[in-house]
Amino acid sequence: MFSGFMVNAWIVATLVALIGGAVGFFVVMRGSAFVAHAIPNGSFAGAAGAALVGVNTLVGLAVFSIGGALGIGFLSRRGRHDVVTALTLVFMLGLGALFLSLSVSYAPEIYSLLFGEVLGVSGSQVAPTAALTAVCIGALMLLWRPLLLASALPDGLSTSARFRIELAFLLLVALATTMTVPVVGTTLIFSLMIGPSATARMFTTRPGIAVALSVALAMAIVWAAIALSYEMNWPVGFFVGALSASSYACARVGAFLAQTRPNVPANR
Repeated sequence: MFSGFMVNAWIVATLVALIGGAVGFFVVMRGSAFVAHAIPNGSFAGAAGAALVGVNTLVGLAVFSIGGALGIGFLSRRGRHDVVTALTLVFMLGLGALFLSLSVSYAPEIYSLLFGEVLGVSGSQVAPTAALTAVCIGALMLLWRPLLLASALPDGLSTSARFRIELAFLLLVALATTMTVPVVGTTLIFSLMIGPSATARMFTTRPGIAVALSVALAMAIVWAAIALSYEMNWPVGFFVGALSASSYACARVGAFLAQTRPNVPANR
């Protein structure tokens, strides 16, 4: 489990969990779960288009992730955010269907971008993933204070300031999508962003602690998913989704039991 190609899987999965947990904190805080779902799934069209013209699918993935983020950002300025997000997703999925219909074959690489291929990570993918992780973390550190302020007190900022921060946030999600989709797939990256972050917020309201806890939970989920997949020969994506949902469900049950527990007066 810890030799050969599996070493690459552990390294890349750890980097993905770091980004998913950190960016996911703001996704949950801003109520942008739909965006975290739409951008990765819409970017699949870019991978299909790249395969059609014969270029690296990651190039198409990056182009459509950024394009989708910019489209949502600019169109939402004068329209409902949820409607614009849905229409952007539908448009990109439609393009993906067209690109696939024009392709000679259904490339296995495109299929892996849907459901993830962490156990098939090659040594050549480790360095680019680490570089994208460093860029994403650096961008998150630069945006930390304004993004935290805009998420907690949006009415305290001007319209133009809110727009700039929203656009920066969407581009951050696009960057996270580009590096994480090849590992856990477009259909499950949003669960890695949402599950650990939502669970962390059940335990603390302090941003720094919540991010640290979110990252720790994301890493635990990905590591457990890899180990279970290796032992049971089931898809990694199944375990990522199941463990993410289970962690949040357990946190909600625990919070409910804590609220309903009767207060016992202290002995005098």
